[in-house]
Amino acid sequence: MKAIAVTRKLPLDDPELFTAVDLPDPVPGPQDLLIRVKAVSINPVDYKVRRSRKEEDTEPKILGWDAAGTVEAIGEEVTRFRVGEEVYYAGDITRPGSNAQYQLVDHRIVAKKPQTLDFEAAAALPLVSITAWECLFDRLGLKAGDLKEGKDKVLLILSGAGGVGSIGTQLAAALTGFTVIATASRPESVSWTQSMGAHHVVDHSGDWPAQIEALGFSGVDYIACFADTATHWEAMARAIKPQGKICSIVESDTIPDLGLLKSKSVTFVWESMFTRSMFQTPDMIAQHELLAEVAQLVDAGHIRSILRERGGKLTPESLAEAHRAQESGRSIGKRVLTVA
Repeated sequence: MKAIAVTRKLPLDDPELFTAVDLPDPVPGPQDLLIRVKAVSINPVDYKVRRSRKEEDTEPKILGWDAAGTVEAIGEEVTRFRVGEEVYYAGDITRPGSNAQYQLVDHRIVAKKPQTLDFEAAAALPLVSITAWECLFDRLGLKAGDLKEGKDKVLLILSGAGGVGSIGTQLAAALTGFTVIATASRPESVSWTQSMGAHHVVDHSGDWPAQIEALGFSGVDYIACFADTATHWEAMARAIKPQGKICSIVESDTIPDLGLLKSKSVTFVWESMFTRSMFQTPDMIAQHELLAEVAQLVDAGHIRSILRERGGKLTPESLAEAHRAQESGRSIGKRVLTVA
């Protein structure tokens, strides 16, 4: 099969960073789907894994953990899917990624793609949907579908215009009764965040706890931190209400001072959507189930794809440009590439 891989540790502006390679076609294991990839989208995990390469690493590394495609073959233990079905998924960070013609994925973390979306629009959703869903409903404990819950409560989403923030805002607005405050700092990102369903938008580049108070709120009950954890740690400690909960997805070089949360008895928890697949947890099937629910929500018109840029065909050049845009920290929604 053809793939785009990283073969050496090189700077992003080096034209040889991404290389077209020919590799053997993968063969599905007992619980695998062999998927013909049709479209992929880019996430921060792509450039973080790329940057983590060591100088001595020369084995081709296929990145990409967000895709949509068709089932080409199934493992002997798979009963949930048939050959030819259109699916979407985020994959497993311990296995080769989706920047290739074919990819093997455990069937327990795959779902049929939304029928109303093409492959490109569907590929913009899996990783961010799993991350946002697990953050809101597994880690923070909000109740999906209970519109009465949280009528007097406030959820803050830090980085509302990013990939996870965009879908997280939609899920919270569609499935809970919480007041959703999201953050954005530029006119275009503010506009996008409002279109995702945020009730209020504050500027995370300024004193956003004071901005929340100016809106008439004494604080927030829950915080979904989809921005840099260390940068916003003290502000989160200020803004969170007593006995509130904070969930973050962005690792930090420094250990946050949990002592700032003690007097308020605040809960802090991490979210990583790769935990289930990385550790083969008994509840891996939960990711199939939540992706199936997201597909239903899309097809019913309750939420929409966060595709914002169609970046053309997957090539070494287009992939480098997508990484460059993601690393800028100014991405809105998702950029998607098609796979020939």
